[in-house]
Amino acid sequence: MYNENAKNRTIRYMKGSRDKLTINLPKGKKDEYKEYAQSKGMSLTELIMSLIETDMKNSATEQE
Repeated sequence: MYNENAKNRTIRYMKGSRDKLTINLPKGKKDEYKEYAQSKGMSLTELIMSLIETDMKNSATEQE
C-alpha cells in the first residue's frame, strides 16, 4: 500500500540517485511527444534519454 512512509522513501531515493531536468515545450506538444513515445513502447523520459544517448554515440564515432 502506498502511504506517507512509502512516499517519503521514494522522495529520498529520487533525491539521492536521480537528477531532475525541466524542459519547456510549445503548448500542446507534450501530449504529441508523449503519444509518439508510447507508440515506440517508451515513456517520454525514456525516449528523450535514448535519443540523447544515440546522438552522443554518433558524435563520438564521427570524431574518431
